[in-house]
Amino acid sequence: MKKLILLLLISAGVVAGLQAQQERHYTQFMYNKLLINPAYSGARGVPFATAIYRNQWMGFDGAPKSVLASFNSPFISPRVGVGVTMSHFQIGLDKEFAATMAYSYDLIGQEEFSLRAGIMGSVRSLSTDFTKAMPANTGGDQSLDTEKNNSFYANVGAGLYATISSRFYIGLSMPRMYSNDISFNNPSASLTAKEYQHFYAMAGAILPLNEDFNLMPAFLVKYVKNAPLDIDLNVNLEIRDKFTAGLSYRVGGDGPGESVDLLLFWKAHPQFGVGVAYDVTLSDVKDYSAGSIELLLQVDLKRSSSGGRNKPMSNPRFFM
Repeated sequence: MKKLILLLLISAGVVAGLQAQQERHYTQFMYNKLLINPAYSGARGVPFATAIYRNQWMGFDGAPKSVLASFNSPFISPRVGVGVTMSHFQIGLDKEFAATMAYSYDLIGQEEFSLRAGIMGSVRSLSTDFTKAMPANTGGDQSLDTEKNNSFYANVGAGLYATISSRFYIGLSMPRMYSNDISFNNPSASLTAKEYQHFYAMAGAILPLNEDFNLMPAFLVKYVKNAPLDIDLNVNLEIRDKFTAGLSYRVGGDGPGESVDLLLFWKAHPQFGVGVAYDVTLSDVKDYSAGSIELLLQVDLKRSSSGGRNKPMSNPRFFM
């Protein structure tokens, strides 16, 4: 029964391809800005690496799984940043491998205000292995291909990322500007699958409550033409610069929302931290899934020389 429901969900996503979010989503978006905004590269002022594993809709056969690793750092000058991201995504018979390089430059370069502009280039491999399909009809399904389709695509993107007084950030970005034709159909076919531009807006703040506690609200807005607006609202509480606990609410789905998410982060060492997020599904998928989980690893490869616990460089969870 679960296989049938998953097949229906995937089919619905394909049919509604012109109206759906096509780019990967991560609950811990505040720790993973480089994926969607190239202007973030170098913003923290230290070289650091991030790794994330996401298992979505646990309990489904062929459910979405993704792995991501990224690195970014200042380059030559504190005003210049570079970054690279590698990712793998799989759902059902489909797999995606992607590599992205990013470059940013700080247009202002002041301690209390920074405005970085960034560009990015990406290459992707999309494949569908029909040889692994298991049709319900034991006699086979003539509509299924008998081969593995594999295609490569390139794209470019751009973004802006600003920090104010080391306590506020705001970012705008479009990771892929060009609408590639990603269908397996003949180019002259009436129905094709295309990449569509996704627009992102993000913002967050560090609000000190006292010596030991900081409140850190954040949000991420995602928009693609002809699709509903997608919004993640998050609030984290940082405790003694060591632990962070938070909640997120994801607007969307066919119910009161898409999910409510629980987030935890532990700064095990001044240069090393681990995090976890668990999504409690609110949509109709909740009847067939055990929710979604994300695991996060962050490593600073060089300790920051900047002082003050609330400087951008000394708060990796917020400005990461």
